[in-house]
Amino acid sequence: MAFIFGLFAIMVLAKAVLIPLSMALLLSFILFPVVKKLEIWGLNKLLSAFLSLLLLFVIIGGGITLFSAQIMGLSDHLNDFSGKIMNTLSEAVVFINSNVNFIDDLNREELIENGKEWLKESSGTLIQNTFSGTASVLTGFLTTVIFTFLILIYREGLTKAFVAFGDEENRGRIFNMLKKIQSVGKQYLSGMFLLIIILGIANSIGLMIIGIDSPFLFGFLAAILSIVPFVGTTIGATIPVLYAFMSSESLWVPIAVMLLFWVIQIVESNFLSPKIVGSSLNVNALVAILSLLVGAAVWGVAGMILFLPFAAILKVICEEFDQLRPVAMLISNDISGDVKKETTTSNWIEKVKGWFN
Repeated sequence: MAFIFGLFAIMVLAKAVLIPLSMALLLSFILFPVVKKLEIWGLNKLLSAFLSLLLLFVIIGGGITLFSAQIMGLSDHLNDFSGKIMNTLSEAVVFINSNVNFIDDLNREELIENGKEWLKESSGTLIQNTFSGTASVLTGFLTTVIFTFLILIYREGLTKAFVAFGDEENRGRIFNMLKKIQSVGKQYLSGMFLLIIILGIANSIGLMIIGIDSPFLFGFLAAILSIVPFVGTTIGATIPVLYAFMSSESLWVPIAVMLLFWVIQIVESNFLSPKIVGSSLNVNALVAILSLLVGAAVWGVAGMILFLPFAAILKVICEEFDQLRPVAMLISNDISGDVKKETTTSNWIEKVKGWFN
């Protein structure tokens, strides 16, 4: 228990370093095959790692450029939406007060004016928090890129060092464990990327048929937010529903948007996610929910994203040690509880070289 409390204390106090390092570790898992392919073509480690990160930047930059025009167009309507929101909220408050009578002589126009004054006074704090949050995100992103680059360059030495921590007879097993961890991380990230593409296209086509403005922006935003289990899906569906409610005169439009995301969520939860992502994680629902809650308590949104693949990695680690196999059985989604035991392999240094070459 002292070890667990100490571990969580370190994770909370050192999260400014551990979050980018964890993100970099997962990114290096998915970029490792690209780097290895470039090295086979004759490029050195530095150039291969740089080109793989550049490819990642091109993909991310292309997505931002694709949706930038829709984001700018949507920002032009924010003032109109804020006015509609204030009118809707004021009407709701006046209606409730007329039936319950919390405040005597509550006036709708006065309520709107007070709301505008509150927004004007709080705008400075909002802008300050926005700049502070943006600076933190950029700093974390830059740190993640640096860590990813260094992990890709020194991957062979790091692997040898981790394997050397074990006894001579267990080093082959530790090497197999590291290979499984890399495979789980790569399959999870590639599966999530494919799932985001499928969900984004399905959401966008549905919103386009309903007649929502900027359907691809809202569709892919909801798909990206689905990275955060349970909570992200709800938030991703709520945003376009609210937009449809404020921008459309008909009540059937937000209802249609709500039904669209409900149907897509059923298909994603029961068919797409288990086939695309679930096979790589093999984590039961109880552990998934616990990792979501613990991750949110320790690292916030980043923890909600990272702790689920970390639970799958923990299962892989526990499978390699007899004393920890019950923990692997608790995490696993396999109801039979059959955790296979890998045989010890020899010549682990040669296997490390073969893996990276």
